[in-house]
Amino acid sequence: MNVSQDSDLDRRLARDPIAIVGLSALYPKSRDLREFWANVAAAADCIEDVPATHWDVDEFYDPDPAVPDKTYAKRGGFIPDTPFNPLEFGLPPNTLEVTDVLQLLSLVVARDLLKDAGADQPWYDASRTGVVLGITGANQLTQPLTARLQTPVLKEVVRSCGLSDRDAEEIAAKFRLAYAPWEENSFPGMLGNVVAGRIANRLDLGGINMTVDAACASSLGAVKAAVSELLERRADTMLVGGCDAENTIFMYLCFSKTPALSKSGRIRPFDQDADGTLIGEGIGMLALRRLSDAERDGNQVYAVLRGIGAASDGRFKSIYAPRKEGQVLALERAYHDADCSPASVELFEAHGTGTAVGDATELSSLAAVISAATEERQYAAVGSVKSQIGHTKAAAGAAGMIKLSLALHHKVLPPTINVDQPNSAVDFANGPFYVNSALRPWVRDPKRPKRRAAVSSFGFGGTNFHLVLEEHGDGDDLKVMFPVAQVHLWHAPDTAALTAALDGDAPAQTGPVPEGHARIAFAARGAEEAAALRELALRELRARPDAESWTHPKGVFFRRRAADAAERGKVGALFAGQGSQYVNPGMTAVLAVPPLRAAFDRANRHFENAEPLSRIAFPPPAFDDATRTAQETALRATEYAQPAIGALAAGQFRYLSELGFAPEGHLGHSFGELTALWAAGALDDDTYFALARARGAAMAPPAEAGFDAGAMAAVSAPEERVTELLAGIPDLHVCNRNAPDQIVVGGATEAVEKLVAAAREAGIKASRLPVSAAFHTPYVGHAVEAFRAHVEAAQVTEPRGAVYANTRGASYGADVAANRRVLAEQLIHPVDFAARVEEMYAAGFRTFVEFGPKSVLTTLVRRILGERPHTVLAVDAGPGKDADVALKQAVARLAVLGLPLQTADRYVAAPVEREPVKGMSIMLNGINYVSPQRKAAYREAIESGYRVALPAATPAPVLSAPVPPPAPAAPPAPPAPA
Repeated sequence: MNVSQDSDLDRRLARDPIAIVGLSALYPKSRDLREFWANVAAAADCIEDVPATHWDVDEFYDPDPAVPDKTYAKRGGFIPDTPFNPLEFGLPPNTLEVTDVLQLLSLVVARDLLKDAGADQPWYDASRTGVVLGITGANQLTQPLTARLQTPVLKEVVRSCGLSDRDAEEIAAKFRLAYAPWEENSFPGMLGNVVAGRIANRLDLGGINMTVDAACASSLGAVKAAVSELLERRADTMLVGGCDAENTIFMYLCFSKTPALSKSGRIRPFDQDADGTLIGEGIGMLALRRLSDAERDGNQVYAVLRGIGAASDGRFKSIYAPRKEGQVLALERAYHDADCSPASVELFEAHGTGTAVGDATELSSLAAVISAATEERQYAAVGSVKSQIGHTKAAAGAAGMIKLSLALHHKVLPPTINVDQPNSAVDFANGPFYVNSALRPWVRDPKRPKRRAAVSSFGFGGTNFHLVLEEHGDGDDLKVMFPVAQVHLWHAPDTAALTAALDGDAPAQTGPVPEGHARIAFAARGAEEAAALRELALRELRARPDAESWTHPKGVFFRRRAADAAERGKVGALFAGQGSQYVNPGMTAVLAVPPLRAAFDRANRHFENAEPLSRIAFPPPAFDDATRTAQETALRATEYAQPAIGALAAGQFRYLSELGFAPEGHLGHSFGELTALWAAGALDDDTYFALARARGAAMAPPAEAGFDAGAMAAVSAPEERVTELLAGIPDLHVCNRNAPDQIVVGGATEAVEKLVAAAREAGIKASRLPVSAAFHTPYVGHAVEAFRAHVEAAQVTEPRGAVYANTRGASYGADVAANRRVLAEQLIHPVDFAARVEEMYAAGFRTFVEFGPKSVLTTLVRRILGERPHTVLAVDAGPGKDADVALKQAVARLAVLGLPLQTADRYVAAPVEREPVKGMSIMLNGINYVSPQRKAAYREAIESGYRVALPAATPAPVLSAPVPPPAPAAPPAPPAPA
C-alpha cells in the first residue's frame, strides 16, 4: 500500500469539520466587522484616491506606464483612521515609530476577534490557542530603515555635484531626520512573523504562533496551517487570517511594472471592460475551533469549513502567470477533502482581481470542475469582494472567507460591483455560474439541502488554494448584522410630554402603547435617516400641538390617543392573488426579515423535480432588457406566480403575527383564498405550500399545440356597462367583481383583445392583465379535478377565524368537506371580491391589512368603501421600492392606530457599542506611525536648517555674435557631354 495515497483512516476534513466561531475585520472604509459587512451588503465602492498620508501623487504618478519609477495608478483601498492605545497592549509609546503599523493594528483586530468569539466564557483556554497569519513580503518598516542606509549613495551624489564633504554630511543628516532610527526595537518591529508573535505575546496565547507567505494566497495558506493544529489536537482554538497595510509607493511600483493595475481607476472583475486590478489595505481574522467542540460549548458558528485544497502550478511559462491545470488540481483536492460535489456549491468567491487573463483563467478552471459534475446552467453565483475594497494581497483570502461566512450565516448572496456587462469571452449563458451584481436572498435549493460556498486564492509562484464552506443552522432566528429598517416609536401621556421626550433625545420605546397615550412612529434604515425623521417629527409636533392625528408623506404617523373601538373596528387580513406578482418580490424585506426568507425556503421544497421557485422569483441579475422581459414572463406562469405570491404573503403575515397582529377575519383574492385559510390555521405550513404548488401546476395550460389558455382584462366601469360591451363579443366571461367600477373579464385571447379595443373606443379604461390564462372561466376547467385531488389528500382543519369565500354564496366554516369543495371549485367561479368586502364592513370590520406583493387590494378596498370610515394599508410597496421600509412602516402605522403590537425587531443585531479609547489615543492608518516630534524636527531642518554656502553670483559676460565665415566659392561647371 502506498501510505501517501491510501490509509485505513479517512483524514478528510469533512470527517472532522472546523467551525468559524469569530470574525474581525479592518478593511477600506470599514473600522470593524459590522462596517465591513454593511459595505459588502450595500454594494459600496470603497475605492478612493491615494490620500496625501501615503505618497505624493505629483511626484510618483504618470499616466504613461512606460515612464521609469512612476505608477500609472492613483486609486486604491485604504483602511480608515483607527484609534490605538499602546498602553492597552503594554507597549511603550516611544517604540511605536520602530514598530510596523501592521503589528499594531493587528493587535486591535485580534482583540476584537476574541471578543466576537466569546473568549470571556469558561470554554476559552488561552494556553491552547494559537495564531497563524498570512503576511507577504517585507513589512513597511523596512523602507524607512533601509532608506537611512542609502546615505552613502546620497553623499556621493552630492559631492559629485561639486559640494563639499561638509555639505554632503549635513544634507545626509537632514535626510536621516525623515526616517525612524535604528535601535533595539527596530529589528523585531520590522519582521512579518512578529505580527503573529506580538499577538501571542500581548494576548497571552500559548499555542503556535507563525506567519505564512504564499503571496496573495497567504490568508488561505494560513488557514491550512491552522486547521492542521486543530486536527492534530495541538490546539483548541486558532486565530487565523491575513494582514496587509502595504499601499506605499513601493507596492504601487511593484504592481505597475508587472503591469497589473487598472488604467481606468476601476477594478471590475468579470466585466467586459475590466483592465486590471487596484490594490488595497486590510486585516481580516477568523477564530476557528473543531465543530464538535464549538457545538459542545455553545459557541456561535458563522459557518463550517468543510474542505481545503492546495496545489502548485508546476513548471510553466512564467512564475506569475496563472495556470488552469494548477487551479483545477486545487479545486479537485478541496472537493475530495470536503467529500461533496462541486455542484453542491452555490456561491463562489473568486480570486477575481480584475485582470483579463487572470479572471478568464479562473473562470475556465471553475467551469471545468463544475461542468464535470453537473450540466445545470446558471445555478451558482460568482463574485469577488475585490470589486469593492481592491486587492488586499495577503489579506485578500481572509476578506473573501469572512464575506462567505457572513453570507452563509445571513443566507444571502452578496453583490459584486462594477459589472456593466459580463465578460463576453466567458460563456455565462451556457455555463454553471452567473455574475451576482446585487444583494439577493439565498433561498434553499431543494436539490442542495445544505448551503455551500467556496473561496479561491492564488499567488505569485504558482500557489493555489480553494476552501469549501457550509452553513450551520437554518438561520430562522438569526440577528441581521447589516443595516435594516427599524420602527422608531415614542409615546407619552399627552402631546406636550411626547414633544418634550423627542426634544430631550429620549430613546425610542417599544409597544404596545397604552390606549390613552399620545404616540408617534416612523420606520428608518440607519441612524442618519432616523435622526432626520425624528427632527421632522419634532417640527410637526411643535407646529400642530392640538392635532388629533396626522400622517406625514415621509412616513411619520401621529395620534393623540389610540383609535376607539368604533373607529378601529374589527381587523381583517387581505391576501393578494395572481396578477400582483413581480420579479424579486419584497426583495429588501426578504433579505432583512428571516421569516420572509424562511417562507421561500419552505415553498422551494416543493420544486425538487422542477426549476426551483427561487430561480424564477429571484432570478440572476439581468444585464439587458430582453432578459428582464423574459424573467417577467417566466414569473407569470401559474406554477411559479402563485407560490411566489403565497410565500411573500405568508412571510409577511408570520412576521406581523410575531409582533402581536391578530386579525378577526381573512379574505383572499382568488389564489389568496388559500393563504387566508393558512393564516386562519386551516392549513399547516407544508400543506399550504404543497397546495400552492399544486394549484399553480394544475392551472398551467395543457401542453397542446395551438391551445389557447385565454387572457384577462380589467375594465374600469360599472358591471352594467361592462355587460353591454360583452354583448357584442362572444366567448367572454366576468371573472372578478373587484370594485363597483372595476370588472375583470376573461376568455379567448382574441376576444379579450377585441373587448379592450371596444372599451377604449367607448372612452373606457381597459387593459390586459399580466396573467398566463383566463382564470375563473371554463378556460381553466382542466385544473379543477387535478387540484381537487390534492385538496382531498391534504390535511385540512376548521379555520380558527372567519374566512370569507370569493365565490358568491359559498363560505368556510366547521364543515371541512364543504371547505375542500369550495376551495377546489373556486378556480372556475367568478371572484366576488367587492361583495365580500361589503360583507366584512357590515360585520364591523374597519381596519384592513393587505399581505402579498404590491397593493392592488388596498386600492380596491378604497374604491369599494369610498368615503366611509375605514383604514386600509399594504405591507409591500411594489417593484423597485424598499419593501423592508414598507413592512416596518405598516407596523408603525398599526401601532399608532392602536393595535397592541410589539415594535422591537428581534431579528436585528444589537448595535455595536464602540467604547472610546481610554487614556492615550493615537490615530493609525495604513502608513507607519511617525511621531509629531520627528515631523517637527524634520520640518524645522528643512525650513531653517543647514544651507549650502554658494559662491557670490557674478554678472555673466556680454558676448558679441561671431562673424560668420565667408561663403565657399561655387564649384566649376562640369564639362559638357560629348
